[in-house]
Amino acid sequence: MINKKVRNVAAALKGVKDGMSLMLGGFGLCGIPENSIGALVEIGVKNLTCISNNAGIDNFGLGLLLQKKQIKKMIASYVGENAEFERQMLSGELEVELTPQGTLAERCRAAQAGIPAFYTPAGCGTEAVEGKETRRFNGKMHVLETAYEVDFSIVKAWKGDEAGNLIFKGTARNFNPVMCGAGKITIAEVEELVPVGALDPNQIHIPGIFVNRIFQGTKFEKRIEQRTIRLN
Repeated sequence: MINKKVRNVAAALKGVKDGMSLMLGGFGLCGIPENSIGALVEIGVKNLTCISNNAGIDNFGLGLLLQKKQIKKMIASYVGENAEFERQMLSGELEVELTPQGTLAERCRAAQAGIPAFYTPAGCGTEAVEGKETRRFNGKMHVLETAYEVDFSIVKAWKGDEAGNLIFKGTARNFNPVMCGAGKITIAEVEELVPVGALDPNQIHIPGIFVNRIFQGTKFEKRIEQRTIRLN
């Protein structure tokens, strides 16, 4: 069985260059590949196109790349928690493509499955379909959306083995599974990396065939994006 394990995050990100396109898993701050994002900041790659559900917050997640102005274009479905994102978007410094959340997920999944395009009713009747092909099915309009084409998919999992098999935990099983295999190279960072055979095959969410490189992260922060508490 092929061993997908690499030494560290630096080895996992080998080949990432200026101007590339990246898919990054996570939802809010849940299940984001924070070790990889931190390393991208240190590497200093620029003019990136990033596809992710959102852009993190100002001081964490993709917000760190935004602070350093390393992202040229952001493709996301939600951007409401990041003031720097808003500032760059309104000033024209950052190109933004807002996409319905389900469409974003399906464009990732289509890339994973090798499906070049699909029709969806999401966005019909709005500016989201401008310049795109539309077609009526069963009396309802649909828009043609294409699969994403990216250089690297970077995901975060709870456990993985050296063959690249992955298990996600709780709601961290969000955009991560559909992004595995959707890029030319898929990188998985995990909280716990175990030998082949240590995972229960019935618990595996993503088989190793969808993963090219896997490493164990060294630092994970369990941040809460919005904390709501009682006054008394």
